[in-house]
Amino acid sequence: MLAKDIIVDGFGRVREEVHAAVGGLAPEVLNARPAEDANSLSWLVWHLTRVQDDHVADAAGTEQVWLTEDWGKRFGLDLPRADTGYGHTSAQVARVRVESGDLLLGYHDAVHARTLEFVGGLTAQDFERVVDERWDPPVTLGVRLVSVLSDDLQHVGQAAYVRGLVQTP
Repeated sequence: MLAKDIIVDGFGRVREEVHAAVGGLAPEVLNARPAEDANSLSWLVWHLTRVQDDHVADAAGTEQVWLTEDWGKRFGLDLPRADTGYGHTSAQVARVRVESGDLLLGYHDAVHARTLEFVGGLTAQDFERVVDERWDPPVTLGVRLVSVLSDDLQHVGQAAYVRGLVQTP
């Protein structure tokens, strides 16, 4: 199995879990916060998708799906256009509200498709390319993709947990 196949499989698992966490929920459940300063399911899925979109687009040298396909306009969030949710305060988390799970899933699926398109074209040597020199050691594409996968899996697990906490019987 090639490295790109493992990465594709990993992002496929993220997509499956995003759909499982979001599917069939009403907006009040998606936007519920289990505690005053906790993250909502909608924020968690929006954030993990924004970070994937941002990081993959940067590595691919392309524009983010969020920006090119008007997802920002569709979400209508009271946040800066390029915001990914990184470092959000409780008040900023509260601004991420959705009117349907379809919106979250549509954006996630669009980012997933773009990610697979990019990763599917990679060679073994591409994974060694340095994509961020601000770290010591510098971050390679392979390390960046694994980092995004790790972040996505943690956040989608949190989203599944929040679903269980706030979903009414």
